[in-house]
Amino acid sequence: MTPLVGTANASAFAEHLAVLPDFLPPEHFTALAREVEGLGCTERSYVPTHKQGGTIAFDTLRPHAPGVVGFYRSAELRDRLGSVIGATLKVTPEGDYSSCSILVYERPGDHIGWHYDHNFYRGRHFTVLLPVVNRNAAGSGLSAGRLFAKIGGAERLVPTPPNQLVVFEGAKVLHRATPIDEGERRVVLSMTFGTDPRISLPFELARRVKDMAFFGLRALWGGRRRGA
Repeated sequence: MTPLVGTANASAFAEHLAVLPDFLPPEHFTALAREVEGLGCTERSYVPTHKQGGTIAFDTLRPHAPGVVGFYRSAELRDRLGSVIGATLKVTPEGDYSSCSILVYERPGDHIGWHYDHNFYRGRHFTVLLPVVNRNAAGSGLSAGRLFAKIGGAERLVPTPPNQLVVFEGAKVLHRATPIDEGERRVVLSMTFGTDPRISLPFELARRVKDMAFFGLRALWGGRRRGA
C-alpha cells in the first residue's frame, strides 16, 4: 500500500486528506508531549467488534492541559489548516467532548475499526490528528498500530510517526486504526474544526449519544450546547 504524503497547500487536500510532516518545532512538540503524558486520567471504552482503547475528553483537558487546549484554540493552527483545506475554520463547541481529546492505545488489541466521523454541524467538519507517542515494545520503532484510509476506493496507509499531523474530512474518508501489540503505546491528540460549528437540538442530542461510546454516560448530559 502506498503511503499518503501531503504538503501545506490546498492542492494537497484534493482527496479530503493531507499529511504534514514535522508539524511543530521540536521544542514545542516536546512540551506538548510532556503535558499529554503527564495527564494519567484515561477513560477506557469498549464497543464489541469495533473498538477498544482509552480517551481523555475535552472537559478534562481544559483544567489540566492548558498547553494542549491553547494549541487547539490558536489562530495560527486554524490559519495553517485553513491554507491546506482551502476554507476558514472555527473550533467546535466546548460541549463536544471530541472537540479536543486524547486517544490512548496502550493495551494489546486497542484499535478502532472502519468508520466515518459523522458531521453533526451545519458546515463542513474536519478531524485533525497529531500523534504524540507511537512506539513498539522495544522502543526502537513504531507500534504495530497503523492508520488506514480508503481513498478513491483503495485502502491507503497514512503514516503516523510522532509530530506528523494528519487532517481529513472525516465524513468523506473511511478510516481505521489497527490493533497494537503487547508492550506498545500509541497516543494521539485528536482535534475537530468546522466551517460553521452551529448545531440544531436534534443533532446535538445525536452527537451526545455518539459520544457515549467514547466517554460514557456523562456525555449524554455533561456537554454545554452552543448554537441553534
